[in-house]
Amino acid sequence: MEQKPFIPFSRPWIDETEIEAVSQVLESKWISTGGRVREFERAFAEYLRVKHAIAVSSCTAALHLSLVVTGISVGDEVITTPYTFTATAEAIRYVGAKPVFVDICADTLNIDVTKIEQAITPKTKAIMPVHIAGFPCEMDTIREICDANKLVLIDDAAHAIPTEYKGHYIGALGDLSAFSFYANKNLTTGEGGMITTNDDTLAKPLRTMRLHGIDKDAWSRQSKRTMWRYDITTEGYKYNMTDIQAAMGICQLMKLNKQHERRQNFAHIYQTELEKFSQIKTPTIPENPAEHSWHLYMIQLQNGDRDDFVDAMREENIECSVHYIPLHLFDFYQKQYGYSVGDFPNAESVFERVVSLPLHPGLTENDIHTVIDTIGNLLSS
Repeated sequence: MEQKPFIPFSRPWIDETEIEAVSQVLESKWISTGGRVREFERAFAEYLRVKHAIAVSSCTAALHLSLVVTGISVGDEVITTPYTFTATAEAIRYVGAKPVFVDICADTLNIDVTKIEQAITPKTKAIMPVHIAGFPCEMDTIREICDANKLVLIDDAAHAIPTEYKGHYIGALGDLSAFSFYANKNLTTGEGGMITTNDDTLAKPLRTMRLHGIDKDAWSRQSKRTMWRYDITTEGYKYNMTDIQAAMGICQLMKLNKQHERRQNFAHIYQTELEKFSQIKTPTIPENPAEHSWHLYMIQLQNGDRDDFVDAMREENIECSVHYIPLHLFDFYQKQYGYSVGDFPNAESVFERVVSLPLHPGLTENDIHTVIDTIGNLLSS
């Protein structure tokens, strides 16, 4: 029997543009942090309409530096969601603070803003919402809670490029926002991240902290032919982005709108066709559908075994995934903080039923219909 064509869950949209840009950097012999990084930062800030964009080595680094620069440290608490990748809470632990989880809304999969205030204690210093799959959190309400309680708003925007909220891009609404450019993201540099902020007093130390606390990096010293001597002016980390990554990022940013249109189109086809199946709950869509970045397309099975479904799709040569195992179900978080099964019922219920379907600009409409037809056949059998 002829094997069916493989439909991958995710693939980066890379072509000759990125290959040529990276080749030019390699040929220049300046491959670490330099002019391309600064160009990428300027373009990213302009795209999101923010004052500052600081390129770093990962979204985890972006979250960590955001916590450090706002003074969050040992004994503090940061409110976030259990329904996220471990990096969100991991970064909180880096500074010695405690991740305090608040359950999610079963529809949007984002943190339930009606439950945030009851989690606030005298130790709470920040709120860290996560825009799951690219659906925007209720930033107005979270901002009001932060302002009323003098808390920092750091949003994990790993999925949220180019998510909008009430006419503003995510990245312009928090005190600090952290983006991911991992290989499966809507904009990729292989590995990498970005911090955005409109606060001048936060941006300046962030630029220094990301590279060992050095006041003048090698690119600045060489391009301006200044003296070799430099100073260490603050605590620092090895979190810088390279020009190789930034060259990719510049190209990816230039075609972000085009690839977003493809994701929107594929998500619309999924939504229209899968709503016909009573056994499937399709994702909630914002009032303005354009506000969703569609990093992921996540369905929830109303009956049947989720793992069997994923295995059956794999047998049909269609790759699916599951996002996410709630953090409070992991052994580490239970032992460290006393969390247990049953603490966050919405997160647990969604996890037991959720499946992420293939969604990336390298797919075709025929691929999407193949996925839908395969699902229909599985559900009927």
